[in-house]
Amino acid sequence: MSIDVRDVNKRFGNFKALDHVSLEVQTGELLALLGPSGSGKTTLLRVIAGLETLDSGQVLFHGEDATDRHVRERQVGFVFQHYALFRHMTIFENVAFGLRVRPRQDRPSDSEIKRKVMELLSLVQLDWLADRYPHQLSGGQRQRIALARALAVEPRVLLLDEPFGALDAKVRKELRRWLRRLHDEMHITTVFVTHDQDEALEVSDRVVVMNEGSVQQIGTPQEVYDNPANAFVYQFLGNVNLFHGRVQKGRARFGPLELATPEHSHPMESPAVAFARPHDIELVRPAADTAGIPARVEHLLAVGSTVRVDLLTDDDTPIHVELSRDAHARLALVAGEQVLVRPRNVRVFAH
Repeated sequence: MSIDVRDVNKRFGNFKALDHVSLEVQTGELLALLGPSGSGKTTLLRVIAGLETLDSGQVLFHGEDATDRHVRERQVGFVFQHYALFRHMTIFENVAFGLRVRPRQDRPSDSEIKRKVMELLSLVQLDWLADRYPHQLSGGQRQRIALARALAVEPRVLLLDEPFGALDAKVRKELRRWLRRLHDEMHITTVFVTHDQDEALEVSDRVVVMNEGSVQQIGTPQEVYDNPANAFVYQFLGNVNLFHGRVQKGRARFGPLELATPEHSHPMESPAVAFARPHDIELVRPAADTAGIPARVEHLLAVGSTVRVDLLTDDDTPIHVELSRDAHARLALVAGEQVLVRPRNVRVFAH
């Protein structure tokens, strides 16, 4: 089931929640809506579900206009951040609920309901908890039950609103790997909202980066991470270092460092910012024939296979660098010493 969102606008009073948003979700795709709080991602998810009406625009399901269809007619499964399980019902009855409330002519038999519910509980690897109640389950187990309940009504589209946001970091990592495996088995068209960059990049087929109600970039996780469309996307996806400078005639200057930027060939000088990720920065000791930005080592922290180095430039700009253990061993850095910062793989954006 494909989804086509066309030029959608939505306001809440004077606040523009969605500003001419257009995107396509391919059949069987797992798409992430990623952005900071207030970027419009949850509003867009609710528009797709039919839980919010549009000011203008269209939502199409598999080429058919669904803009004015009631939520019940869209056949979507919706999973919220806080589970929303019925506390007085067993896990079995929670999953069976959507089947039992169908009109009599569409309602499966009790034996068919039992078969389907147990299949779903087995799918989410929790069939052994069928007789328990929600309060007897962990947060991660409750979220998997909420997903099984959404799948019970055989939705054409699955919508997840920050499904792992209320869980601790370890459980989130386990569940997002589990969700990816489940999706690969079922191939149901899925859209999920998150503000967690790692989650979006690890789980999704494509990522929609949103900010202030508009789409900033759409692409595969690798595309948006390696080739961000603008400064916002670069800063939002992962840790970055920011350098202020000037650009003119294909050359950018950041303090004593000069870089070739053929994409900025305008003859007029203009302000620019450069971004470099912590692992794309080289540290060298000062030498007469070596160019770089002078900085002082403030702090060193070994974490797993990397060493994090915090530095301050002469104008007190913080710089964060990640070195391999081998690179750090060769440098043998100590807090307080002066080094030169040499960014690699730099992206420059002119103002």
